[in-house]
Amino acid sequence: MKVGIVDYGRGNIRSVENAFLAIGADTVLITRPEQIQNITHLVLPGQGEFGDCAANLKKQGMFEAIREWTAEDKPYLGICVGYQLIFEKSVESPSAEGLALLPGTVKRFPDVGLKIPHMGWNSISLSHPDDALWKDMPANPFFYFVHSYYPEPSHTEHVAAICDYAVPFAAAVRRGNLVATQFHPEKSQHNGLQLLGNFLAATS
Repeated sequence: MKVGIVDYGRGNIRSVENAFLAIGADTVLITRPEQIQNITHLVLPGQGEFGDCAANLKKQGMFEAIREWTAEDKPYLGICVGYQLIFEKSVESPSAEGLALLPGTVKRFPDVGLKIPHMGWNSISLSHPDDALWKDMPANPFFYFVHSYYPEPSHTEHVAAICDYAVPFAAAVRRGNLVATQFHPEKSQHNGLQLLGNFLAATS
């Protein structure tokens, strides 16, 4: 297995790479579409603004490359904005198109008196605890979050885990070999490393 991590100038690239290296994975940074021919798993981290991230992917030619990769149900992991980008659009950037790998919209947390962004550790509720993605996890594992926006998938069957902050929201999704998380596995210590290992094993 070889993990390709998309480096498009937006994301915690080195931390994600170091997390995969910590579990013994072979990694390579991807900056051009032709590089994905030699990998088995594609990872899209992300930090920053939805529209800016989408624009950078398009500049590199990676926007359509990711669409083609996932259309064949090849293993994909989206993290944070790399998760949000798999949906059709975001209220953060109304004029920007998402990858539209799954139907849904990215929304901003409502003002209910809680601090925005949602930052720090929070537990998630697993939709399918027996899914191999959650192997060797506690019943309600804790992960690290940093975000002001959250996706609302159109189809509940895609929701792999739910977190509650201001509103219940989809903390993770899965459709076949497509996996994406709003939380940061690379910042989530043991549970995060376990998840990355499970992703590789469950989608190989």
